[in-house]
Amino acid sequence: MSVNAFTTQVKDYVARVELNLPGEPVNKITRGVRDEIDGLLSELASDAAVRAIVLISTKPDSFIAGADIDEFVALRSREEAHELVRKGQALVNRLAQLGKPVVAAIHGACLGGGLEVALACTYRVATDHPKTRIGLPEVQLGIIPAAGGCQRLPRLIGVRNALHVILAGRQLAARRAFRMGVVDELVHPAILDQVAWEVAARLADGWRPKRRRRGVAGLALDRNPLGRRVVYAGARKQVLKRTGGHYPAPLAALKAVRHGIRYGVEAGMDMEAALFAELAVGDVSRRLVQIFFASTALKKDPGVEGEAPPPKPVRNLGVVGAGFMGSSIGAVAVLQAGVDVRLRDTDLPSVARGLKAARKILASRVKRRRITKHQYLRLERLLSGGTGWEGFGRVDLAIEAVFEDLDVKHEVMRALDRHVPDDCVIASNTSTIPIERIAEVVGQPNRVLGMHFFSPVERMPLLEVIVTDQTASWATVTAAAFGREMGKTVIVVRDCPGFWVNRILAPYLNEAGRLLEEGVTVDAIDKTMTKYGFPVGPITLLDEIGLDVAQKASEVLYEAFGERMRPMAGLARMTEDRRLGRKSRRGFYRYEQGERRGVDEAVYEIIEAEIASHVPRGDIGRRLTYSMLNEAARAVDEGVVRSPRDGDIGAVFGIGFPAFRGGPLRYLDDVGAAQAVETLEQLAEEYGERFAPCPRLQRMAAGAERFYPSA
Repeated sequence: MSVNAFTTQVKDYVARVELNLPGEPVNKITRGVRDEIDGLLSELASDAAVRAIVLISTKPDSFIAGADIDEFVALRSREEAHELVRKGQALVNRLAQLGKPVVAAIHGACLGGGLEVALACTYRVATDHPKTRIGLPEVQLGIIPAAGGCQRLPRLIGVRNALHVILAGRQLAARRAFRMGVVDELVHPAILDQVAWEVAARLADGWRPKRRRRGVAGLALDRNPLGRRVVYAGARKQVLKRTGGHYPAPLAALKAVRHGIRYGVEAGMDMEAALFAELAVGDVSRRLVQIFFASTALKKDPGVEGEAPPPKPVRNLGVVGAGFMGSSIGAVAVLQAGVDVRLRDTDLPSVARGLKAARKILASRVKRRRITKHQYLRLERLLSGGTGWEGFGRVDLAIEAVFEDLDVKHEVMRALDRHVPDDCVIASNTSTIPIERIAEVVGQPNRVLGMHFFSPVERMPLLEVIVTDQTASWATVTAAAFGREMGKTVIVVRDCPGFWVNRILAPYLNEAGRLLEEGVTVDAIDKTMTKYGFPVGPITLLDEIGLDVAQKASEVLYEAFGERMRPMAGLARMTEDRRLGRKSRRGFYRYEQGERRGVDEAVYEIIEAEIASHVPRGDIGRRLTYSMLNEAARAVDEGVVRSPRDGDIGAVFGIGFPAFRGGPLRYLDDVGAAQAVETLEQLAEEYGERFAPCPRLQRMAAGAERFYPSA
């Protein structure tokens, strides 16, 4: 089946093969592409006029982004998966054994199967450009590189470096890929075509490039079986620490690498195929792929139903409040969106601290070699600040990021209403206060919405855009579009106390507080939930959020929702004792020099708890998990999120709900509404009415319904 993805031109014995998959935003390896390249390789191998080949993409910013995930999703059995991967292996092996040198000319995404194609080439030239990303991200979809990636990459850059790339699914910037030896040469995008052709011509004339040496330590480890065992053991330990054993793909990739190094490439590829087939039809991979598709769909979602108006371009951003959140928002806006940012605070020392914090975030990217020093200087010039309203008269979007106090926010909103243009979107970064109340003092409430960023802004991927009944569509699409420019996954949420993420998080944290007051230890609570799959336990999370912030949020939610959102009484006593968590170096845990040093035993006296002799871990896990699940179902019923998809993405990206479980709503579907209702009724009988199953779950149980019509 031909898809007309390839065009070939021959000049001076060098064939220039252009790849551009019609009708797709990126190049990917579909069945049609495989069939077409198979025939093309036959022609090139037999053509005496061709002595070398350049493989290049004419698709903007995309070499080959990977395999076609739709084909992967359609797999229904191990046998189908095994057959699919064997076809891919055969094609890549054929490229590697063509008998004529092939140069991969890489610009843009070179990921997964795309990198495996490049690894099968003789030489790799890549552009030194931010859009060029190189890696094997398969483990993030619950599978492994299975077209030779687990075999060729270790042999090219060494076992230790290859495991670093493969086991975490890392995407490398072009410079880092060059330093590691994944690519052979870096060039400016303008001369990629020319340099690749010149290299191919030299290869055709018999030139053999020298591979860069990996260093004495790397060679010693790779060539020494005992050294390799040390590397494998260390890699396994790191994987288990990072995943808690919940994600089988990284360990499977480690097994494929190890098997291939010990028994040879062919045996290694046999192992790749077998492991891929097992993982591809497993539950974990299915859930991770569903999350991938959901987050990909959100990148194209304007945030409103029906025909969406065009978003207003944001070229100038105003941020009121130069504290931790405000400075971070400003830095990320500069770094990702390249806009002019004006920070405002009430005094010059606060402004100076905010600008310094923003510059520190930019500088960290230089240190990690994500941007150059020249780029840093250019971006830094986009940041400015002051105590007045200078510059706010031309902003397209203004975000208030001041303290969680309604009176303070009203004061800021009144000022913004006076100083920003009439077509400027006004946003609040509040985490819990209803936007409708914040917008009360604004003359045009239709341009007011919430933009709830998560801390730390530079690392957390989620943004909640919160809309009221009055928020105009143009304001919504503008905020959502700018959030995506900032690199965020955006969900649009209906206004209510706590919105979506904090609304479903609050009962989970409150229940953790009740467990503490009942005498369950901090360690027991946190370890139970990390074993369940959360990245950190609820008590650790409270310390990270800040106990003062958590207390303020809990008061808002308790006022709105009553007894089921009652916070732990000990939280107020903790803040009175100036135990605010990590930021004050005292919370439920002790901190020294920025490092956590263990539970502070004094907290049990402060919260007036006596250590219980024994509490079943099952009860801890059920109480914490089902408090969140029940509230999630209730919030969906109230229309807080636009779809279960958005709710699950919000929970996974905003809270760290275990991705391998698919999100709280997908997990409820897996458990079954009837079983969830039964569990909640048992918990309600034993622990109180706050666990009474919400009406939505009761209706779903009665009608055998699901949040997602199909699994």
